[in-house]
Amino acid sequence: MTRDEYAKQTRICFLDDRDAVASYVKTYEASELEKILAIADDVVDQSFLFNLRWDMERTFEPVVFPDVIDWLHQPGDDSEWVFAFNRMRFWICLGQAYACTKNEKYAKAFASQLCDWVARVKRTDPGCAKAWRSIEAGLRMEYWTKAMQYFLDSPSITEEVIDVFLCSVAEHAQFLYSVWDSYHLMSNWGVLENHGLFLASLALPKNETSEKYTKEALRRLALEIQIQVYDDGVQWEQSPMYHNEVAHDYLDVVLMAKRLALPIDDNIVERTHLMCLASMAWQKPDGTEPCMGDSDRIDQRDIVTKGAYLFSDGRLKAAGYPHLDFDSVWDLGAKAIEEYDRLVAIREQQRLTVLSESGNAIVRQGDMYLRFHCGTLGAGHGHSDKLHFDLFANGEDILVDAGRFTYVPKAERYEFKDSTAHNTTTVDRKNFTVCKDSWECSKLSAPLGFRTVEKGPYCALQGSHQGYLDVGVLPKRTIITLCDDLILLSDAFLSVSEHSYQSYLHFNDSGKVKLTDDGTFFESPSSKVQVLVASGGGVTQFVKSTRLSRHYNQLVDNKTLVSEIETVGFGSLFTLVSVNKAGQFVPAKLSKVRVMSNFKKIRFGDDWIEAVKVQRGDKAFTVVVAHQEWATPTDTFNADGCTGFGSVVVFNTAEGEKEIGTRLFC
Repeated sequence: MTRDEYAKQTRICFLDDRDAVASYVKTYEASELEKILAIADDVVDQSFLFNLRWDMERTFEPVVFPDVIDWLHQPGDDSEWVFAFNRMRFWICLGQAYACTKNEKYAKAFASQLCDWVARVKRTDPGCAKAWRSIEAGLRMEYWTKAMQYFLDSPSITEEVIDVFLCSVAEHAQFLYSVWDSYHLMSNWGVLENHGLFLASLALPKNETSEKYTKEALRRLALEIQIQVYDDGVQWEQSPMYHNEVAHDYLDVVLMAKRLALPIDDNIVERTHLMCLASMAWQKPDGTEPCMGDSDRIDQRDIVTKGAYLFSDGRLKAAGYPHLDFDSVWDLGAKAIEEYDRLVAIREQQRLTVLSESGNAIVRQGDMYLRFHCGTLGAGHGHSDKLHFDLFANGEDILVDAGRFTYVPKAERYEFKDSTAHNTTTVDRKNFTVCKDSWECSKLSAPLGFRTVEKGPYCALQGSHQGYLDVGVLPKRTIITLCDDLILLSDAFLSVSEHSYQSYLHFNDSGKVKLTDDGTFFESPSSKVQVLVASGGGVTQFVKSTRLSRHYNQLVDNKTLVSEIETVGFGSLFTLVSVNKAGQFVPAKLSKVRVMSNFKKIRFGDDWIEAVKVQRGDKAFTVVVAHQEWATPTDTFNADGCTGFGSVVVFNTAEGEKEIGTRLFC
């Protein structure tokens, strides 16, 4: 088949006008185009580095093949290099470079590498197994079919090249058609594979076989999105990066189905939209996804932007790019440029967003962003992060998730998956979720009691888990945002035996961390943050050196504050995080106050009900937190002169509030 014949029969239709898109990116995305041209030049020179936005396992040292490419080469102990290499995302860079320059060297490299790979990497050869995992086969079908779009006027794409391409696409499609089972139904692998099967079927000549592939791919994708995506739009593996990769695939499917008038299950359309809204919900103010579970710090706005366009959703546009970005325009085409520009951005002021099924809550208040997690593990890509929270303020991360770093089953994998790598609590310095290997756990911890509320100027987030029932402890965390720069944590540990309890706060590496008599301070060019603690007994604190991984294979040093208490029976720890802009520091104070029964005239024990005073400048609050039922018979509490009822109550004492207060939880 000639390239002209292929161009007429292929149903891959992401690009409506390649040259118009090329002109757009040369005009409006010049800096990104420069990066892509550099990558393409490296690929021509057979130098490979995986550093594109959505390269799932990034590398930082190029691997160069002076002569013949060894497609099964593994430069270290991590097979992920082989997997990423055999996905060929970099061939899309060759195509975009060709579209923008018409330099034939890019087309020649594509044709040469394609034919070489097909000739030498055989599915039937056991030695090629790492190149023929089903997930790689699925990803290849996206990158191959999209890459071929760019070269269809190149003399390097000969009839022989097209035949090699189509024969291999047919082999991939047959393979992907054959591998589906209950594992693939539940895993992101299934989506990535069947997205590939779907695109392969559209690249092949339209006949009974390719139509069968199309229909089966859409059937599987409909089942997968129904079982994998919660009603709140979150893909169940609790990793924003894999959620976004799955969302990307479904956006492709919705787009192709719309343009080709293919029948598609309503579930695919509706839940793809929900996935985009979930991405928008957890998106940080700098446009990146949180490093939750196996995720990297990636600017995810291209996903949100494509969702805004496909669903004509102005809310998504407000969270996406104002105009189509480099990645989106190649997937949506030239006509979409003006259509997207006409879409009106709708900015909604929503302080609390709750993704209830997945157990995630996000508070946005002024410059502050806080994300709290009390949901399911999410299988292999999930981390031991129940009751963890992130904090972003003043344009930077303050308190962070440590990231993932590697998938190799060695000490570093567990360093980043374990409870101690998260802003949560532990009992006796033991993990509440225990890894068996890189993917499986020998001990799990079900979430309990996830609830949230927004009332007046306050938000409260609460949760617990079963991770320490085997040692007779129930941890419970309550987070209260008193205002956009004062966050109070109440950590309670319900027990009847002797234990030690730890709280961890991982700071961003952008600042210095210092433990003093006046609290722990994080100071960066943008922020000065003070952390104070209070407890019924003594608190031991120290700052330890830890590591942060924003991207796979990347490490930086950071600091972590550890606060520890030891008790027999009930234990509790209050933590105040006071956020200030650099140069505008106002010291805060945190102190415990006694809580009395107005009816019985007795002092409540800490295991029943506690209260703290928070002060900073002209702000002052009394916060009451109950740990069990306490009102018998009819009773109210008195906390430093504040009278009320409930399990979490806030009094704005700076404004003279002494009665009733704001009851956040009953």
